[in-house]
Amino acid sequence: MKNVLNSLVLMLLLVIATSCAGSNDVKATNNDEAVTAVNNGVIYLDKAGFLEKVFNYEKNKEWKFAGDKPVIVDFYADWCGPCRMLSPVLEELQKDYGGKLQVYKVDTEKERELAAAFGIQSLPTVIFIPKEGQPQAVMGFRPKEELEKIVSEVLKVTK
Repeated sequence: MKNVLNSLVLMLLLVIATSCAGSNDVKATNNDEAVTAVNNGVIYLDKAGFLEKVFNYEKNKEWKFAGDKPVIVDFYADWCGPCRMLSPVLEELQKDYGGKLQVYKVDTEKERELAAAFGIQSLPTVIFIPKEGQPQAVMGFRPKEELEKIVSEVLKVTK
């Protein structure tokens, strides 16, 4: 059980990815404050939102995805240049794949506890989480074509 959690943490380490909150962000905090902002369909999550929509690591010791469709989780920081480069690419993926997947972003500066829980040490880290199966992570900026290949192979989603 501990090996599974350690493997998950290692995979998540590979994922910190994307964005910078730009001036186009629309603040849309809901009552439970799980979602802190929405930008072009990309949803910015705080810890409560992550626990609800992705994985409740406080309740579950083994990986148990909480979502109903594949997701991409981007761990980023506003000061991170590669994160800022990746952000519009992820917004394009959200638009291109429509309702077939969801892109979430986690600001590691605001959500330090969440980033620490998953051992995020490199930015950006992007985690690809299929509906069933284990998540896979990549670190650093990746071009759109490479991300589309990962979406197809890992998330099993096509346009």
